Amino acid sequence: MIKPPFITTQASRMTILLVGMALFVSLLIGYSSATLDPELSIQITILLMLLFPAFVMALIDSRRLIPYILLVWVICPEIRRIQDWMEGTYHSVSLLSIAPLLTSAVVIIPVISKLHQMDSRINKALIYLAIVLLYGSLYGIAKNGSGALYDLANYFIPILLIPYAALSKFDSKALDRLLIALSDTAILIAVYGIIQYVMVPPWDAFWMNHVEMTSIGKPLPLEIRVFSTLNSPGPAGTYLASALAPMILDKRWRGSLGWLGVILVTVGLLITLVRSAWVMLFIDIVIYTAVSAGRQKWKLIAQLTAVIGAMYVIIPKLPGAQGLVDRLGTMTAIQDDHSYNERLDFFHTVFPMLFAKPLGLGLGSIGVGTKLSNGGALGEYGIFDNGFVAVFLTFGILGGLLFFWALWVVTRFLLSQKNETDGLNLYSKIALSALLGSIICLVFENGYTGLKGFLLWMVVGVGIMAHQTIVQERRQVSDAATSQLENSPHKASIRLH
Repeated sequence: MIKPPFITTQASRMTILLVGMALFVSLLIGYSSATLDPELSIQITILLMLLFPAFVMALIDSRRLIPYILLVWVICPEIRRIQDWMEGTYHSVSLLSIAPLLTSAVVIIPVISKLHQMDSRINKALIYLAIVLLYGSLYGIAKNGSGALYDLANYFIPILLIPYAALSKFDSKALDRLLIALSDTAILIAVYGIIQYVMVPPWDAFWMNHVEMTSIGKPLPLEIRVFSTLNSPGPAGTYLASALAPMILDKRWRGSLGWLGVILVTVGLLITLVRSAWVMLFIDIVIYTAVSAGRQKWKLIAQLTAVIGAMYVIIPKLPGAQGLVDRLGTMTAIQDDHSYNERLDFFHTVFPMLFAKPLGLGLGSIGVGTKLSNGGALGEYGIFDNGFVAVFLTFGILGGLLFFWALWVVTRFLLSQKNETDGLNLYSKIALSALLGSIICLVFENGYTGLKGFLLWMVVGVGIMAHQTIVQERRQVSDAATSQLENSPHKASIRLH
């Protein structure tokens, strides 16, 4: 019996699979709507609607997968606020909180069958990180319950970008599109942030009145610390700074609006009032410039000077400019800043705990995950302003050292391109600056979890992809040359010489 041709084609099989999945998701949404609490069913429906496109893109290994995941990270907190506002009920814990994480987890699907092909150096770094996370999760579950699992997801899922990068083949245009997607989503954040600054939308004001976060100002025009579509000013500032670095450093990464986009993102970053993001941006640019060639250094310095000049002109003309100027002024008189002194006191208080608790506290003991074991409220270490202490206090002294050794292995992998390909390319330089910058910026916060971790490993992943692609191309050229030599009619005479 001959099978119909449409059954035997791969495209048709994929179509049948996708239709089946769509029907399953539709039935699941219908079931949840009919049987569950209305508020919960709405959350499940939104969750599935966000997750399904990512799952489909992962199955077909679409190059649009990472840009889509970035978009989910950007819009999901705002969707959650609008839903709460429409219902008139604030939810301290929502299923929508895990939507970006679940969506991000699908990056493992396109490469799961190729894990055995992993570069040994990347494999070693992943093994070290797996050991650290396994210890932290087992110890954390015993001490902190379900909060440890949420914390584990925030560490582990962004790290999945490392094997995805190591096993995916992206050419330079595809790599540029990834960084352009970062820039365009940052522009979206900046534009909404400017709107939020001058006229606070009611759903954002509703959330501010219930969230019990005094550091974000008042829900009034010009008196708000902008968080845009994200959860708080910190993630918004980190996102904008992460995008602004490549936007300043190379014109091909400036997104759809060019220099206008750079100006918008700069203004957006200013009104978040997140000084640590400015420090991160400065460090990233300095590292990138330091590893660049001589002529390129002068070009980068000129571009940075242009941005600083634009800020000097724009800042005084912004609404509420005096508050922005005062905030930036504290960066030159840091010893008089209240926030800085609080961080210093916090460090002096918590640092001795590292030696008092050498085994650490386990996952779920620090950050947002403490809500799950504390009745929806942040626990004792829910707000933690030092990343170095957070890592060692979570994983213990030995676990913390192994964590940083894994980061060093990834750093060496990126640096190895200098020897293997006669110098670092621009993708490896931006990846290296992001990774080294993240380590330095641990003095402010832990940048390896959640959205911050996803942004970091995405940029590092661009460097890993570029490294792998260049090495493969060199091997292909070498193999082609060898094959041509062996098939040459002058092979015998060539071998004699």
